[in-house]
Amino acid sequence: MNTTDDLFRRLEQLNEIGAALSSERDITRLLEKILDAAKTITHADGGTLYRRSPDGASLAFEIVRTDSLGIRMGGASGTPIDFPPVPLREETGAPNNSMVAAWCALHEKSVNIADAYEAQGFDFSGTRKFDARTGYRSKSFLTVPMKNHEAEVIGVLQLINCTDAATGAVVPFSEADHRLAESLASQAAIALTNRQLIVQLEELFESFIRLINLAIDEKSHYTGGHCQRVPVLTMMLAEAVNDTTTGPLADFTMTDQDRYELKIAGLVHDCGKVTTPVHVVDKSTKLETLFDRVHQLDTRFEVLERDAEIAMLRARLALREERDAAAESQLETHFENRVRQLREERAFLHHCNVGVEAMSPEDQERVGRIGRGYRWTTEGREENFLSEEEIENLSIRAGTLTKAEREIINYHIVATIKMLEALPWPRHLANVPEYAGGHHERMDGKGYPRGLTRDQMSVQARVMGIADIFEALTAKDRPYKSGKTLTESLNILGKMKLGGHVDPDLFDVFVRRKVYLKYAETFLDPRQIDAVDEARIPGYMP
Repeated sequence: MNTTDDLFRRLEQLNEIGAALSSERDITRLLEKILDAAKTITHADGGTLYRRSPDGASLAFEIVRTDSLGIRMGGASGTPIDFPPVPLREETGAPNNSMVAAWCALHEKSVNIADAYEAQGFDFSGTRKFDARTGYRSKSFLTVPMKNHEAEVIGVLQLINCTDAATGAVVPFSEADHRLAESLASQAAIALTNRQLIVQLEELFESFIRLINLAIDEKSHYTGGHCQRVPVLTMMLAEAVNDTTTGPLADFTMTDQDRYELKIAGLVHDCGKVTTPVHVVDKSTKLETLFDRVHQLDTRFEVLERDAEIAMLRARLALREERDAAAESQLETHFENRVRQLREERAFLHHCNVGVEAMSPEDQERVGRIGRGYRWTTEGREENFLSEEEIENLSIRAGTLTKAEREIINYHIVATIKMLEALPWPRHLANVPEYAGGHHERMDGKGYPRGLTRDQMSVQARVMGIADIFEALTAKDRPYKSGKTLTESLNILGKMKLGGHVDPDLFDVFVRRKVYLKYAETFLDPRQIDAVDEARIPGYMP
């Protein structure tokens, strides 16, 4: 069986297996590959892969295989392993030298047993019970420790029943089998450790990203929810596009690596908001800074009412000697009209301050007339009722932000790009800055910050653009608006498609594959989820 040709062939297999193990990203599949490779290279009928528990106290069953019995447990098989872990120490604290896998891990040495029924020094009672129950005959055992680059035992590889390729008979594992299994176990341990380290680094990196988003969340709970939801919606739409097999997006596909890259881009797409002043992010009314200054206007109106009353009373006093009842009545009427007018102006400015509806030019002019037409005295100085800055804020046509404040908000994407481009991204994440930095661009080149057109942007960046807009439209936690219904949001998004704002093909997939509904069922208030008539959505092409 162990001819020179066979040995060379198995050495070649070992090299191929080492390369395959190094490229495997999924730990479960990696563990399966390790055991399957060990069985193949040693001609074993069965085997078990154990991993040492994090506390180092036991060996847990990870993968169990017995080909002749059709047993496949653990890993991707879907069949759980209900065997208890193998303890490395007895209850007394003494080493568990009776179990061969435990002995192998404790002493960091391989064990090659020709026949378990004749072996001395180890407890094979569990093996005998298994054989009695299944009719199997467990005979030859090869148990090998898996040591990482720091010479720590991280697992144990146990192979059962070496099978002669020519006769099919169960034979002892040869010395060549022993050495090949140890070499494979060493490569496998290093591959597994490297994969675990990469996973830990990825988890650390994602945790750091979530830490940044938490900082944004703590700074403003309005944007924190946005940072959490946009990545989810981005992946929903990307998967829908990936599943599309016809039309202009039929060629778009994603690997697991592509998915991870887009996921990271979604998580960091608004990291630049850590630079945005919170009073701008959270500005819920037009006059809000650190507080809503509309109450200062209330004080000024009360001063004007008081001044009007004082002026009226003084005028009445001046008329007392003349005893002119008609003149006094006229003063009263004038005062009441003045108070009524002031209170109407006060209510009007309160309404303007909310910023929900788009202001008409007439209302904007009225704000200016009030601000510059009324005068009030403060600290001995007579001033316009409203400062120019207050007039500018109260005259905002839509929303609550001035042009300068919108530029501050918009700067977050510039800050995001600067922050992301400053990082030394590995090759498999090299596109993160482009994906994350393009979600405010438009298909017609009128977006920001770079004015990119559709052809200059990746599909992923365009996907994130739609996700960002739809989340903002439906969000129910904004300081300045309530969340829109699905119909309202899709109508707005459809008009944006027609206006060259969002990708038309992606928008059609978004509607056709009902991505909007899948997202809504998870994140929207039930009152927002209305019956959508897709045929009436502007620009939608079924």
